[in-house]
Amino acid sequence: MPFIPHTAEEVDAMLATIGVGSIEDLFDEIPGDLRAGRLEKVPPGISEMDMLRVFSERARADEVDACFLGAGSYDHHIPAAVWDLTSRGEFMTAYTPYQAEASQGTLQLIYEYQSMMAALTGMDVSNASVYDGASGLAEAILMAVRGNRKVSSRRVLVPETVHPYYRAAAAAIVAAQDVTLETVPMGSDGRIEAAALPSGREPAALVVQQPNFFGALEDVDGLTDWAHEEGALLVAVANPLSLALLKPPGSWGSEGADIACGDGQPFGIPMASGGPSFGFICTRNKLVRQLPGRIIGRTEDLNGKTGFALTLQAREQHIRRGKATSNICTNQGLLVTAGTIYLALQGPEGLARVARACRRNTAALTDLLTGLPGVSVHLEGPWFHERALKLPMPAATVTEALLAEGILAGLDLGRFYPGMEDVMLVCATEKRTEAEMIRYRDLLADVLTGEADA
Repeated sequence: MPFIPHTAEEVDAMLATIGVGSIEDLFDEIPGDLRAGRLEKVPPGISEMDMLRVFSERARADEVDACFLGAGSYDHHIPAAVWDLTSRGEFMTAYTPYQAEASQGTLQLIYEYQSMMAALTGMDVSNASVYDGASGLAEAILMAVRGNRKVSSRRVLVPETVHPYYRAAAAAIVAAQDVTLETVPMGSDGRIEAAALPSGREPAALVVQQPNFFGALEDVDGLTDWAHEEGALLVAVANPLSLALLKPPGSWGSEGADIACGDGQPFGIPMASGGPSFGFICTRNKLVRQLPGRIIGRTEDLNGKTGFALTLQAREQHIRRGKATSNICTNQGLLVTAGTIYLALQGPEGLARVARACRRNTAALTDLLTGLPGVSVHLEGPWFHERALKLPMPAATVTEALLAEGILAGLDLGRFYPGMEDVMLVCATEKRTEAEMIRYRDLLADVLTGEADA
């Protein structure tokens, strides 16, 4: 909708009508220590022409020849039909389905999305949706704390192998609700160290990412059973594409995970300089009342025709604030639409083909790069989609040098893990060609040789 500013006279008239002296008085119930104060770092305004010039320059800075960077956001092929259909007016302008009067088409699409996500994760029910994978993890943690009737603890175990951004976002969100996140150290193989798990302390939940941040595969069966033996719920963080090949969270261990969450970006969502994306949460029927977001159900009308209805939603707009499970206010409806169309186009066999191609390409890239002197696999063991490679020089130097040549080489793990300054996380999706990987290898060889000569 357009921005229509009010005149000072109009503002005064509205304030007088409601009996308030100033706009600031409308916010007097907010404690002073929670207010941001003056936004002194916001720069002065610029013209529309200058703004377009700035953003055009930034957009050009994102143009690269080949992307080998993963770590949570992936350069996958997106079939043209996905956004051709998603951009149709019927989807693009549809009102977000908070209300019962949402269109049948929107409700049906969300029903199909939830059905596919529940099947993919092996869980009973899916929501639709949350902002991204990181906020999805935060909501899953809050779900677990509320829903675990066996223990009164508000402590959740979060291993170092979970995505650093997910851990940071979850900590920021749950801290205000008196939930403590305890870090579990990883072992030398980049996986959760079972011996480091604190037995006998009754955590509310254990978080396990599969594949983990380094692409390594965890012992999800053993970890799930350990959590349940300790009275904890198991929260799974999953790359949804990997579920086309790997055991779904619903089948982990003897009882399966209790909650599965993650980011839907691999399903038809462009990287787009870091977002937006959409997060998913799936769970067991026993926790459905703790699920944030909304659930769409299929029914029949009086004439026996199939229809779809908004069956469950648990946000504070609709029920007492103290009983709400979440204050999520925005359903990532348009992105969920793209994800649903992507899933429908690919089907189970198509998803498996993409997943196999990603692993195959990453394996080929690993073989090429480790053929260079001083480059080796940093973490051995089973993996999917991405590998951590040890370099004979700082990873930051490599990524900077290759970026100048138009290649996003990978992620400098030293940014997040002290002691890994010479380790780089690389990924090759189904889009990467043999020629691109060979060029990457040759450019990396030049960088390494230049460092040696220097």
